[in-house]
Amino acid sequence: SILPPLSPEEALEVSLVHSVAGLIADGRLAARRPFRNPHHSASMPALVGGGARAKPGEVSLAHRGVLFLDELPEFSRAALEALRQPLESGEAVVARAAAHVAYPARFQLVAAMNPCRCGHLADPARACSRAPRCAIDYQARISGPLLDRIDLHVEVPEVPARDLMAPATGEASASVAARVAAARRLAWQRARHCSIAARTNAELSGKPLEALAAPDEAGRALLMQAMERMKLSARGYHRVLRVARSIADLRGGETVSRADIAEALAYRGSAEG
Repeated sequence: SILPPLSPEEALEVSLVHSVAGLIADGRLAARRPFRNPHHSASMPALVGGGARAKPGEVSLAHRGVLFLDELPEFSRAALEALRQPLESGEAVVARAAAHVAYPARFQLVAAMNPCRCGHLADPARACSRAPRCAIDYQARISGPLLDRIDLHVEVPEVPARDLMAPATGEASASVAARVAAARRLAWQRARHCSIAARTNAELSGKPLEALAAPDEAGRALLMQAMERMKLSARGYHRVLRVARSIADLRGGETVSRADIAEALAYRGSAEG
């Protein structure tokens, strides 16, 4: 994993949730960040929590870790829409007649999907007879409000066979992990210096976000232009600031530059389009 190890406080948080779910044996603390990848047939209670005893769902079992949803449009609409509140607030509220419980749910959502049901939209020779209408219908299964809560939208083209057979290139995971750890440490130290209770940039909101992620003049001007042209929502605006702040941290920058804002906006391009 490129994520840093759990801190003692995070390990305790994760262990408490997993203990309630009956996943901890002998009182041991969690040693690794959670990685949860439920099948697309998972129900809404399975994802966000529920049942007669109001047990935590996958979003809480992935607290301080990663929730991976493969074949995203194949999940039920009710299950997907139930993700909106945990993604926004960092907690999952399970309400039952006998119990009303709030479980922590500060996770990273990673999702994958084909552009259409057949998966061959970009290849006219293999695309189905309903293309491109089938892609429009398939992608419409993901609602606008849910897409608005996903910060990075990356299109991954098909990998040619010659590239699959070639030696691996690119930055090693260990190198990326070191940069991620340094960026997270920088974000935590900055927040602590300002007496803000946030471990990561993703937890910043309101005035603390405006103060710690304020871009320079060129970046602010670009962001204002983008808000008009891309019709960014208020949520989208704040999420661009968080991503830009993280991009700046990864390069070791003290301030958020125009280039950081531009990169953060590029990741939202498909969502706003």
